[in-house]
Amino acid sequence: MTVLRDVSGRAARLVDRHGELVKFATVGAITFVVDTAVFVTAKSTVLEPKPVTAKVVAVLVATIVGYVLNREWSFRARGGLGRPHEALLYFAVSGVALAINAAPLGISRYVLDLATPAVSTLTEHVADLVSAQVVGTLLAMVFRWWAFRRWVFPDDLVPLR
Repeated sequence: MTVLRDVSGRAARLVDRHGELVKFATVGAITFVVDTAVFVTAKSTVLEPKPVTAKVVAVLVATIVGYVLNREWSFRARGGLGRPHEALLYFAVSGVALAINAAPLGISRYVLDLATPAVSTLTEHVADLVSAQVVGTLLAMVFRWWAFRRWVFPDDLVPLR
């Protein structure tokens, strides 16, 4: 029981000190699961011959989920630009992030030729997952954190409610 209270106390202090970042990371974890599920499903079925297209579709679905969660939870205390303007900026930033996210997969597949028949099917799948879901996602996440705080949910505006 003491361990549980200690862990919950530490979590509460972490959220108090770094609340926005913790919430952003939590939303990122949720959208990562959505992105991965859509990517793997699409790449294994209807978009099997087009892995980069599958990645783009997966990121688009995850971006919509991310907008709602970030607006209503992660950056709720920040100022607002008006929903239409804010949404436009969010999706513009996310479009750049989508390109950042898909680039490692494109490089893996089409520059490094990590695709069958040059490599085994297992190697292709592992290379796709690592390049798209690890490298691409990490690069895009860093960009989004910076850009969302700078342009989409700026701190220096009066909140709109």
